[in-house]
Amino acid sequence: MTRPRILQTTTALTLFALDTILVMTAWPVVLWLARFDVGSLWDIPRDMRGLIHQLANLLLLYAMGLYRREAFVEQRHAVARIPWIAGMGVAVALCVSVLLPWLAPGTVAAHALKDEAWLCALALVCFTACAILARLVLDILLRRRVLVVGAGARAWDLLHMLTREGVNPHYDISFLHDPALGAIDPRLDQGTGRAILLSDHLCVLDAARQVGADQIVIAPDDRRGMDLKQLLACKKAGFPVVQYLSFVEHEIRRVDIKRMDLGWMVFSDGFHFGLLDRFLKRVFDLCVSLVMLILTGPLVLLSILAIRLEGPGPVFYQQERVTLDGTVFRILKLRTMRVDAEAGGAVWAAQKDNRITRAGLFLRRARIDELPQLINILKGEMSFVGPRPERPIFVEELAAQIPLYRERHMVKAGLTGWAQVNYPYGASVDDARSKLSYDLYYVKNFSVLF
Repeated sequence: MTRPRILQTTTALTLFALDTILVMTAWPVVLWLARFDVGSLWDIPRDMRGLIHQLANLLLLYAMGLYRREAFVEQRHAVARIPWIAGMGVAVALCVSVLLPWLAPGTVAAHALKDEAWLCALALVCFTACAILARLVLDILLRRRVLVVGAGARAWDLLHMLTREGVNPHYDISFLHDPALGAIDPRLDQGTGRAILLSDHLCVLDAARQVGADQIVIAPDDRRGMDLKQLLACKKAGFPVVQYLSFVEHEIRRVDIKRMDLGWMVFSDGFHFGLLDRFLKRVFDLCVSLVMLILTGPLVLLSILAIRLEGPGPVFYQQERVTLDGTVFRILKLRTMRVDAEAGGAVWAAQKDNRITRAGLFLRRARIDELPQLINILKGEMSFVGPRPERPIFVEELAAQIPLYRERHMVKAGLTGWAQVNYPYGASVDDARSKLSYDLYYVKNFSVLF
């Protein structure tokens, strides 16, 4: 799972825990205040109806996407949907309550159903209030106020990336702009709802205090008009100041190839390959690949049989790939394409490639064709985690078009990698450029824990 996804999953689990704790705490109190005769919370035969309401509501919050990133970003829309979801939960719980005596006789007394309408109203109000309160608490805990210096194309890119990929779903972003820094990007000036503070003398410290900034990001299109003394004053006043590229790396978990500054790569932290990390990584590779080979052996044998039954040709497919320090090795895969798939020369694989066999289509979708690469890992040619290895001919082509492409070979190629779990399937120069932004982040922040 990716770092952003891990953080988003952690946020979702935190919100779910808040929802559950608030509901389970408030529900008995609401019943007691309403003097609703349903027994204690843990008196299951008599209070099953109340628990059904709350469980149905929690499941519907998940089913309707209110634990997804989009719901965290668009908090107001998510809150507006809660009463509707609570109403749906009431309907579901009502149906279950009616059917429960038939499905499990004795669980709910028939006479208890007469006050079901009153119980439904209480559940609707209680759950709606608790769910809204949980999101307000989470918003307070996670919200970060960021002051972006500059309101040009770079600032727009930052806003766009944070909205789609930021590890924190609650950014409160304001922009500070001076005409000396260039023109305001029209996409920022129209319809974003973000505050753009204009200043003829770029009073950064005053603006940071005005918006209560937790962090200041320097992102102008033209930095020649920047007064470094002002930024130093901000740091002395307790406002962290960070460059655009460093902020993107930390918050988006990748390197912005589009606006890459080689000087930043040289002087920023990273690219440290400790001996202990390398040793532990090798031990991890050996142990995990050996265990996986043993566990997936029967699956590989069945796949070999399926390939053999489909037609003649070799079962395994070997191909030259590039790994650590540009070393070429022969990667091992289960064959998923026709024998004559590259009779005309090397071709980029496509997502819907007509060269793929029927058995190969399933093996690719299930990633079973990649399992023989565990042998490459055992041999030390690959690692379990690292940039995916590319063919030498494509490496030369991509390195000629994409700056720093060869830097991904500072570590061993991997069976899976940071780009694979963050970026969808792709087979083009543009896709390679996007994947490189993740691969460089992995190489720059290399560690066995990562």
